[in-house]
Amino acid sequence: MRLFFIRHGDPDYAIDSLTEKGKVEAELFAKQVKSLGIDEAFVSPLGRAVATAEYSLKELGMNATTLEWLQEFPALFDPNRADEETRNAYCNEIAKDPETGLFKKRIVWDMMPSYYGDHSEMFDVNGWRESSLIKASNACEIYDSVISSFDQLLEDYGYVRNGNIYSVREGNDKTLGFFCHFGITCVLLSRLWNTSPFVPLQFLAMAPTSLTEVVSEERQKGIAIFRTLRIGDITHLTIGGEKPSFSARFCERFENEDERH
Repeated sequence: MRLFFIRHGDPDYAIDSLTEKGKVEAELFAKQVKSLGIDEAFVSPLGRAVATAEYSLKELGMNATTLEWLQEFPALFDPNRADEETRNAYCNEIAKDPETGLFKKRIVWDMMPSYYGDHSEMFDVNGWRESSLIKASNACEIYDSVISSFDQLLEDYGYVRNGNIYSVREGNDKTLGFFCHFGITCVLLSRLWNTSPFVPLQFLAMAPTSLTEVVSEERQKGIAIFRTLRIGDITHLTIGGEKPSFSARFCERFENEDERH
């Protein structure tokens, strides 16, 4: 079985849709989508993913199934439940609500490198769950819910999670397309790779409308793993002469004021 994870186009987060550039990116991806051989499509309920998928679904002449758990990974860090050292994981991005005087919550995976550089437990397959940062969040609860739903979907297609591998109840050659987001793709990859979600979250970057491809591999009868063939492929943008969006990345040099900090 083959899985394609397609990130949404350049986002306009204020209206949860696409910028004009994002629409161009989504259209360029759609021009190449038939070559992927997608049999069934799934989409996040969020507007930017839906808008991206529309271009490809029109080309494919198919509808997509909306999966609530495919939305951007929504886990939040609550600074009010953490000590000062842990709050510093988000540096000066932590702010207080002027009305309540309480710290505002932050996306849990938006931490600074200086923090995870000193906290190797964040990259341990089990240790991340016991870290002080995660204990001040709802990350475990949401992560477990997402991977449970993902495993159930794979089981529906014949691949049953068994420890760190998948037992093949009924293998198939179907190709599934998921129109979603960077964070949730990293979470799903971490499940397939049997690693902490913070490994892909902190060390991968996937440009808008980029394609990530994963395939099942059954070297032993009845036992499968899923291997990643490509991550963040933007060939469709190169072919179309469109420069990839900088979204999902941060400044290459701190002095680069025109790049996101």
